[in-house]
Amino acid sequence: MSLVPYGLVRPFLFRMDPEAAHDLTLAAVARTQGTLLQKLYAQPQVSDPLTLAGLRFPNRVGLAAGLDKNARCIDGLGAMGFGFVEVGTVTPLAQAGNPKPRMFRLPQGQALINRLGFNNQGLDAFVAHVQRSALRRAQSPGLLLGLNIGKNAATPMERATDDYLTCLEGVYPHADYVTINISSPNTKNLRALQSDAALDGLLGALAQRRQELAQQHARTDAQGQRVAKHVPLFLKIAPDLDAEQIAVIAATLLRHQMDGVIATNTTLARESVQWLPYSNEAGGLSGAPVRDMSNAVVRQLRSALGPQFPIIGVGGILSGADAVAKVQAGADVVQIYTGLIYRGPALVREAALALKAQSGKS
Repeated sequence: MSLVPYGLVRPFLFRMDPEAAHDLTLAAVARTQGTLLQKLYAQPQVSDPLTLAGLRFPNRVGLAAGLDKNARCIDGLGAMGFGFVEVGTVTPLAQAGNPKPRMFRLPQGQALINRLGFNNQGLDAFVAHVQRSALRRAQSPGLLLGLNIGKNAATPMERATDDYLTCLEGVYPHADYVTINISSPNTKNLRALQSDAALDGLLGALAQRRQELAQQHARTDAQGQRVAKHVPLFLKIAPDLDAEQIAVIAATLLRHQMDGVIATNTTLARESVQWLPYSNEAGGLSGAPVRDMSNAVVRQLRSALGPQFPIIGVGGILSGADAVAKVQAGADVVQIYTGLIYRGPALVREAALALKAQSGKS
């Protein structure tokens, strides 16, 4: 358990503007990671190993992308007990994102709305931060690292694939897995890439480039043989999809031999929070209101993809029971983001222990 209970810190943070609190927290983690002060929020990692997509996950609870867009806090976040940490979304060029204010809390609904818009320092800075992390320098087996890639807002949709290819090439040598983010609602027309022809073209191009990069970064094994460096590719999709769209996505994932899917991103729906302040703000809604939508998508994906295809479930996990429900819906492992804002690092351990107990019963 961390030395400072999050319950003591949260009231102070929740009196601040949400984005200001977010920036302050990340700055504090960046300054203290790797020092004795890390003990203020660090906690033991629950051991519950699982092999998925050729990777050994130390436990089944990860951090979703979006919290640490610039990969500045990998070590500090990892110290909170996660089995895997995903950072980004990164775009080829730095961009400021959407105008402020662009993040809103809905405490009564245990939810957030954000329209940040892939604000980040760009690919070169992102990779430099990843390389400086103790995790990458040590090539530690105790934590997996996912790198999440996207497109610049200014890039025309007809050239979106170019941005993803640029990012894939940049992050490939440093990632345990790469996530292709085509589901943020805060970059204009981005979700159009989830459609049949667009998705087919994008995943086909990425699969081809991955094959080339695997050979380019091949290593020599103990027997002197060259072994390709195969980095798994995951696709992150939205919860606002109907059964037909999910079926198309599942078929496309299988056709291009993608390694997994992350379900889901934030939602545009507002029915469950329309009575709350800020509910009419534009952007993606996350937290408790997304739970059932996400679980439904996970359930449909599992049916379409079969029992062996890797699924990372994310959306509305605010307790250990929520994490178990996500796995029961069909996810292999889970990620949290908004739950961390509301519950703090204790949620990581609670969810990991709940999933360990659940897997022990199955």
